[in-house]
Amino acid sequence: MKDLLKKLRRYEIQIRKAINSQMQGDFHSVFKGTGLEFDDVRPYQYGDDVRTIHWNVSAKGHGAFVKTYREEKEQTVFFILDVSASEDIGSPGKTKADIGKEICGVLTLSAVKESSHVGLICFSDVREKFIKPIKGHSQAYEIISTLANLKPKSLKTNLSKAISFALNAIRRRSVVILISDFIDEGYTDNLRALAKRHDLVVVHISDKRETRLPKLGIIPVVDKESQRTLWINTSFGDFRQKISKRHDMRKDELQKFSRKHEVNFISLDTDEDYVPKLLRLFKVRNKSMKTT
Repeated sequence: MKDLLKKLRRYEIQIRKAINSQMQGDFHSVFKGTGLEFDDVRPYQYGDDVRTIHWNVSAKGHGAFVKTYREEKEQTVFFILDVSASEDIGSPGKTKADIGKEICGVLTLSAVKESSHVGLICFSDVREKFIKPIKGHSQAYEIISTLANLKPKSLKTNLSKAISFALNAIRRRSVVILISDFIDEGYTDNLRALAKRHDLVVVHISDKRETRLPKLGIIPVVDKESQRTLWINTSFGDFRQKISKRHDMRKDELQKFSRKHEVNFISLDTDEDYVPKLLRLFKVRNKSMKTT
């Protein structure tokens, strides 16, 4: 636990230094969302932005009305982390599960420093752990301890079920950071609903052992979720190309979905430094918030 905290602190300091030098800012924006929530309506005045017009109220025939907002004083950040067996692929200390937990831990430490309420949902095909959002450093340590010690009850994945639980559990609009390899099907409708209701960030994690198989002849391959061993000829025909293509298609579909529904999206491999990609994510969010 101490080693994990030390490592996360090092990453957090590294990211903060880079942000302070490159962006003259901090982590505030990544957890702030729009920073506004709907308050009331008032009559339209000359010079008001037409994008703030409340068309449903204006359509009642009593004149044009615009929406008014108040600043959100406290932001809620929810992490939804895939802990199914497929996340255990990778080299020791650098599996998809390890990277997901590190990102979750780094951003948790940063969120509590901005006085955000932070919550956690860990899932496989069942709810493995649910921590209700509160603020404070003790919450960050509870979340990090949970990540370090969690032993999932199930090996399988059900993204749709996990997102459905999140839709029911997360009541107020929040920054929701969903971390998974997204090796599943049938979750798109629920993901669309999550993106509509919350400020969604999608973190896709993969490992080259799944996507860039070398020519090794006939080898045993263990399906992590079913625990079945399959003997596969990696040198036969276009087998490796099909595996790679399937991964690329899954990633492209997720990226297209994110663009269409205004979701922040980053994709990481277990052997790359994720800090630069997190920095680019923060830059994108900074720009989008300045234009909203």
